[in-house]
Amino acid sequence: MAKEPGRKLVAANRKARHDYTIEDVFEAGVVLTGTEVKALRAGRASLVDGWCEIDGGEAWLHGVHIPEYAQGTWTNHAPRRKRKLLLHREEIERLESRTREKGHTIVPLALYFLDGRAKVEIALARGKKDWDKRQALRERQDNLEAQRAMRDLRDR
Repeated sequence: MAKEPGRKLVAANRKARHDYTIEDVFEAGVVLTGTEVKALRAGRASLVDGWCEIDGGEAWLHGVHIPEYAQGTWTNHAPRRKRKLLLHREEIERLESRTREKGHTIVPLALYFLDGRAKVEIALARGKKDWDKRQALRERQDNLEAQRAMRDLRDR
């Protein structure tokens, strides 16, 4: 089978950018079984409840839902099993030291295929308070209104 060139997005965690302040982004490979890859190629996955953990010098992805492959047999995978992430040693050490700080966590942002290989984009993030979320929403609405006003003035 030929490699698919480019990036094909399977799932994105849009809620993560609302709930967290993203500080640093990493791209990691994911260790998957055959039926998981086939289910992902069908475009089915959910990152909403996902998080990452560093355990014993290895990075693990928890809570990501990849549904069972419909044509799979007894070899099908568990939909919410923990999956190993492939990162460089320095990246794992940096993530581990930063997550020990209060308020930091690692969340998955996107799951995609890059040149035929499954990748996950993870982010070192700090949780937002409710007032931070409201303020970010207000700023975005203000920017949209300003852009509309500028466009209306320009079109007159």
